[in-house]
Amino acid sequence: MASSPPVRLNIGGRKFCTTLDTLTLRDPNSMLAAMFGGHHTVCKDGKGYVFIDRDGKHFRHILNWLRDGVAPIPKLSDLERSELLQEAEYYQLLGLVDEINEVLNRKKDEEVESELTRTDIIKCIQSEKVRLRGVNLSGLDLSKLDLSGVDFSFACLKNVNFSCANLYRAKFQEVDAENILFHNATLSYCEFTRAKLRGASLEAANLSCANLQDACLIECSLCGADLRSVHLETADLTNADLMGANLEKAFLQSAKLNNANLMDANLQRAYLCRADLQDAVSTVDI
Repeated sequence: MASSPPVRLNIGGRKFCTTLDTLTLRDPNSMLAAMFGGHHTVCKDGKGYVFIDRDGKHFRHILNWLRDGVAPIPKLSDLERSELLQEAEYYQLLGLVDEINEVLNRKKDEEVESELTRTDIIKCIQSEKVRLRGVNLSGLDLSKLDLSGVDFSFACLKNVNFSCANLYRAKFQEVDAENILFHNATLSYCEFTRAKLRGASLEAANLSCANLQDACLIECSLCGADLRSVHLETADLTNADLMGANLEKAFLQSAKLNNANLMDANLQRAYLCRADLQDAVSTVDI
């Protein structure tokens, strides 16, 4: 039986390689099926890539859904789900659109109210030493606050927004913090051992010298993050996006980096002994 021909795609500057069957069989009424089903002429660049003028950040999820009918929708942050929904609607993948909307509706029903409010937290940090160990703060907006040195160990921090917050030397040991937001946050010298950070958004965060040993960072976004001298020994970074991250002198011994995106990442003098780099993508040999 003849194999389906390969197709090279350039989605907003991000390169992907798939097959014609993947793009056309699962949803034959989609825009992608129409583009590549032989009814339209597609333009290719000099290297044989078909260019589509869309953000390629979530296109890997779209490809995986087209391949297997599965996408990690529950593990994405609310922002990432909204972005993926927008892309699915653009490509007219109605099955994926229905799945995303189902998760969004279920999340609304399952939302757990935080034990404290943003105002309560602001009052707490006026004291000399703050400990919020084991507290449920799910869904709180704690962006732009000075929370340096606060102890959040063992707390439930699901979907908390810490964007642009100062968390220098804060403690997050063994927190349950799926889909947490740390955009542009200061997290240097923080303690994250065994933290559950699946789907976390850490774009442009400063994590220099932080300790993330044994942390779960599956499908995290660490694009442009400062990870100099960070401790990631035995951490799980499967499917993590580390594009443009600075990993100079990072400790990655025995870390799992399966299918991680390391394009344009700085890996100078990084310690990669026994790290699992299967299917990882990088601009340099690793």
